[in-house]
Amino acid sequence: MRKQLSRIPLKNALDQRQEKEIKRIINVQATIPIDLSTPLVLLTGATGWLGRRIVAALRGGLPEAKLVLKEGFRLRALVLAREDVSHLRKQGVEIVTGDIVDMEAVHAFMAGADGAILIHMAGVIHPKIVSQFEAINTQGTINLITAAQKTGVRRAVVISSNSPVGCNPHPDHRFTEESPYNPYMAYGRSKMLMEKALRTEITAGSPMEIVIVRAPWFYGPGQPSRQTLFFRMIKDGKFPIVGSGRNRRSMGYTDNLVQGIVLAAAHKDAAGEIFWLADDTPYTMNEIVETVGKVLNEDFGMTVKPNTIRLPSAAAEIATMVDASLQYVGIYHQNIHIFSEMNKTIACDITKAKKVLGYAPNIALQEGMRLSIASCLKTGQAI
Repeated sequence: MRKQLSRIPLKNALDQRQEKEIKRIINVQATIPIDLSTPLVLLTGATGWLGRRIVAALRGGLPEAKLVLKEGFRLRALVLAREDVSHLRKQGVEIVTGDIVDMEAVHAFMAGADGAILIHMAGVIHPKIVSQFEAINTQGTINLITAAQKTGVRRAVVISSNSPVGCNPHPDHRFTEESPYNPYMAYGRSKMLMEKALRTEITAGSPMEIVIVRAPWFYGPGQPSRQTLFFRMIKDGKFPIVGSGRNRRSMGYTDNLVQGIVLAAAHKDAAGEIFWLADDTPYTMNEIVETVGKVLNEDFGMTVKPNTIRLPSAAAEIATMVDASLQYVGIYHQNIHIFSEMNKTIACDITKAKKVLGYAPNIALQEGMRLSIASCLKTGQAI
């Protein structure tokens, strides 16, 4: 007689699946604790998708990403007045309310921060108007760095993007830290101007150590609604492949990126350097869509419809022209901008981060998407 399997509630099943997956991923080799050697870590963007994982790592470590920290430092976050900070308070994070464009708030954030480490993640990706890009991403960063230098902050790790160097010339190309600037639209320009300002400070012999980290498209638990929509479109067979789908994208599972950011904050040889951080290898758009569909079906039992929407590459090129025209007159349209990138290769080489920092992204696309989808379902997000 066949033994009848007990029915496990969905939430418990997801918890068990996620726990097993994490245990499977963890490398059995011992993890060496990282010592930040600072009394205080300053954070901007701590309420964001990546910022929450940084806080989790600094407070409890991320063993699945081989990241354990020696404790003994305080955390302080600069947050906007409208943001929910309950999760930060529960983890003992000191809260300063304000904006990086407001120097009074920035000075309050930096008070008594001699010897501190600053991890700057705040910025705007999809603004209401184009002028916000430079006001926040460029000038806001300059405000922080200026105040940090005066206060005696020891090191600043500033999160940049792939956009300052734009798109690769062909699918097999990967950007390195020596690749020339070729910013993609206004966002890329704002990050390029930010990087140039930082590099000027480095060249001038800034008393504060500065590290620039470039992170591409990232994914993982705690994602915003736009990423959940991405999963839903794939499940419904409605995610468009533009062109051949062989264009490649570097992606970064959030905990992989967190590992690299913390290493950049701690490693003595990181000062004055730029590092690309991402998963070990870029993925084609075909591979990304197929992997998500496979995980939804095989790991979560969802019916995934065949993806039949294929558009010519010219569709994205038209979107690029429309996007550029709108941004020229100060208008930003998120969907048009995202669609304009759908046929483009944006891929990077992480060799330098591996060699200098010891960066080791342990979680790849299939495992990362599995954990990401499990997190969505656990928090009640419909896919």
